[in-house]
Amino acid sequence: MLRAFSGLRVLDFTTTIAGPHCTRLLADLGADVIKIEAPEGDMMRSRPPLRNGASSYFGQLNAGKKSVVLDLKNDAAVAIVRQLAGDADILVENYRPGVMQRLGLDYTVLGKANRRLIYCSISGYGQTGPAADIPAYAPVIHASSGFDLANMAYQPGRQRPDYCGVYVADVLAGTYALAAIGAALHQRQATGEGQQLDISMLESMLSLTLGELQSAQFEVPPLPSRPIFGPVATADGYICMAVASERTFCGMAAAAERRDWITDARFAKYLDRRTNWGVLMAEFEAWSKGLASAECLRALARNSVPAAAYRSVREAMADPQLQHRGAFGEVADAAGSFKALNPPFRLSASATSVGGRAPALGEHTREVLSLSQSAMTKS
Repeated sequence: MLRAFSGLRVLDFTTTIAGPHCTRLLADLGADVIKIEAPEGDMMRSRPPLRNGASSYFGQLNAGKKSVVLDLKNDAAVAIVRQLAGDADILVENYRPGVMQRLGLDYTVLGKANRRLIYCSISGYGQTGPAADIPAYAPVIHASSGFDLANMAYQPGRQRPDYCGVYVADVLAGTYALAAIGAALHQRQATGEGQQLDISMLESMLSLTLGELQSAQFEVPPLPSRPIFGPVATADGYICMAVASERTFCGMAAAAERRDWITDARFAKYLDRRTNWGVLMAEFEAWSKGLASAECLRALARNSVPAAAYRSVREAMADPQLQHRGAFGEVADAAGSFKALNPPFRLSASATSVGGRAPALGEHTREVLSLSQSAMTKS
C-alpha cells in the first residue's frame, strides 16, 4: 500500500523522546526522515534496554530514519544543513528555544530560503514568553502543569504527589506535533506556503485536565468527590471497572446480584452515590473478593459494565485484540530484531506501520550528503 506521507522529506533535529516520537510517526507514514545527530549521538542510544550495545528504546523511537552526523558548531556543517533545508518539506527540532537561532538555522532564515518549509519546534513552555528559556523534561512539566496535584486529589489519603516514571508529556507533545504538521501540510496545498509550528509540552499536559480547568475557574459550591474508578479487590488480584452512567450502575448491581442498590437511598441517585462511593465499593468488594478476577469480569461483561483486570505491559502485549490489529511491527538493529508499537491508528488506503532498521550513528552521512551535493550540482 502507499503511505500517506510518501515523497516528503523531513529534517529531524530532535533528541530524547518528544521530538523523535513525532518524527518516527512521520517515518511510519512514509516520509523520508533524516536524523541529524551530533558526533556523540542522541543520548537515547545509551538508554536501556541494551542488547550488545544497541538500545531498543532508541530503536523504537527512531526506526525507519536515516542518521547523519554533523557537528553544528562547525560553520561547514551549518552550511550543509541550510542546503538540505532548501529541499526539505518539514523540519522538526526540540532544542531549547533560541538554540537554532544562534546557529542561524531558525525559521526566519530557513523559511526565507524555502517558502514551503514547515518548521516544527517542540519545547517545554513554548518558543516565547517568560518561561521559554527554562529547561524542561517531562516530569517537570507534569508538576508545573498541575497534572500531578490534580491526580493526587483523586488518591485517598495522599498528602504528597506521586512519582511518575512514565513520560506522558513527551508522547503527548510529539503526538500533537504530528497533528499540527498534518494541518500545516493541508494548508500548504492551498497556499503553497509553509509556516512555523510552536508545540508546548506544558499546554499539551493541560489538555489532560479538561474538567479540572473548568472547576478551577469558578467559585462553585463544593460537591462530594466524583467516583474514582480504581482497583477493586478479587480473590486473586484486582480489576478496574467504570461505572459512569445509570445503565452501568444498574449493570454492576445486577452482576453482584444486589439489585437492592438501585433503590437504596444511599446509592439510587448520582449525587448520593458520589457521597457514598466508598461504602458502595466496600459492599461490592464483599462480593468480588469471593470470586477470581476472570469470574468477576465475566459477570460484569454479561451486564455491559466496562471492566478489565490490571495487567503488566508484558501481559497487555499478548492481548489477542492487539494481535488482531497488528499493533506491533518488527524493527532491526545491530543486535537483531525486536517489536515496536505501530501507530495506534489505521488508514484504509495507506499503510501505517513501523519497520526497517534503527540507524547506526552516522550510517547515512555519506549517502545523504553525496545525494544532496549531486542535486545541487545539477541545479
